[in-house]
Amino acid sequence: MELIVKHFSQLTRDELFEIYKLRVAVFIVEQQCAYPEVDEYDPAAYHLWLRDEEGIQAYLRLLPPHATFDTASIGRVIAVKRRQGLGGRIVAEGIRAAQEKFGADTITIEAQTYARGLYERAGFVYIETKQIWYESTGLANFLLYEYAV
Repeated sequence: MELIVKHFSQLTRDELFEIYKLRVAVFIVEQQCAYPEVDEYDPAAYHLWLRDEEGIQAYLRLLPPHATFDTASIGRVIAVKRRQGLGGRIVAEGIRAAQEKFGADTITIEAQTYARGLYERAGFVYIETKQIWYESTGLANFLLYEYAV
């Protein structure tokens, strides 16, 4: 499995299409949550993914400090083949990239409650729970975590 790390400005049209197609399939369709998945933060982000002959198998978006939080942040984490360690692997690569690209000593992640174990195993520490109202699906709880290097 190959790790690819690219800034938005380096993505090819086909790579961006594959990333957006996957994100919409998971975060909008599968989770039945209508919200603006493609947003103004993508152009500032590094996009990391694990790819094999079948395509993207794990993905995350890495944002620089002051994009959404004071610290670098990881989000949009996806493992296509679940329960195979790909989520943990892509999160570890995201932490490494945050340190390399931004010199990050703290990384913030906003996670859905069902993913709590993944981030705690990666070393993130729970900070608080945020409640966000989505018109289409109602109230959703998100957990805020930090990782200190």
